[in-house]
Amino acid sequence: MDEIENIPSRKEMNNNSANTTHINIPRIPEILMDNTDRNRTSPFAFTGNKFEFRAVGSSANTAKPMIMLNTIIADQLNEFNKEVNTLMKDSKFKKEDAVFEVIKHYIKDSKPIRFEGNSYSDEWKEEAARRGLSNHASTPEAVKAYISPKSISLYERNKVFTERELIARYEIKLEKYVYKMQIESRLMGDLAINHIIPTAIKYQNTLITNAKGLKEVLDSKTYVKLSRNQVQTIKELSEHISQIRQYVEEMVNERRIANRLETPEEKADAYCNKVKAYFEKIRYHVDKLELLIDDQLWPLPKYRELLFIK
Repeated sequence: MDEIENIPSRKEMNNNSANTTHINIPRIPEILMDNTDRNRTSPFAFTGNKFEFRAVGSSANTAKPMIMLNTIIADQLNEFNKEVNTLMKDSKFKKEDAVFEVIKHYIKDSKPIRFEGNSYSDEWKEEAARRGLSNHASTPEAVKAYISPKSISLYERNKVFTERELIARYEIKLEKYVYKMQIESRLMGDLAINHIIPTAIKYQNTLITNAKGLKEVLDSKTYVKLSRNQVQTIKELSEHISQIRQYVEEMVNERRIANRLETPEEKADAYCNKVKAYFEKIRYHVDKLELLIDDQLWPLPKYRELLFIK
């Protein structure tokens, strides 16, 4: 950093305020404001002169992360004040020099949590592990941060939440997660069994009827040649229908087991690792049926229709 002898005047600051952020600390230069779009892969992006939240869904409430971030910032400002005062007292630093020393120390210490790449990429997963950072991939794992010793200590020393209040919020979040997974599981089973499979069977019967009709009007050689694709499609339909039925039945059984568990942690883990595991399996075969079945019969909007047609 280049040493700055004097704090810029208010007039100079106003003239340059559109492009830079002045923090009024000697030897700390102005910060160039970021004039590009924010990093959308970062949940809490710093854009030169401000932090920005990642946009959340309409059902989400930003009050909880705001409480968390404000508590963290308040706690760090208290710590910053203590360290600056300690340096001024023990080492007889001037205030500006003490602030500079503490900030220099913070810049070095905060390096492990600074990342400007894609936070969804495998690169970040590997980098986070190398830096010793947590990178939870599921809700039950993530909400455990509410009751970690560090979190409890943070909230209690800043008189924001007690340990009991944090545990209550943790259990409520787990219960809410279980209910959402339960609803999604039931909805997926209902769509698969009552909408997708009947449509697939109807289309399958149409192909079977058509194949029988061809057999009646064509000679055997021509029939075998023309019906080969239809027979293959009928077999594929049968395979996907069978797999969907099997996976829905297994998912329902896992849900029944999860519902009998006693603690919120056990239920949440079961829904996350057992019940939700069937979502992608069922979806895979439904997506395959979507490509096979006649558009006129398919009961739901298809991806390409949502994106480009309807």
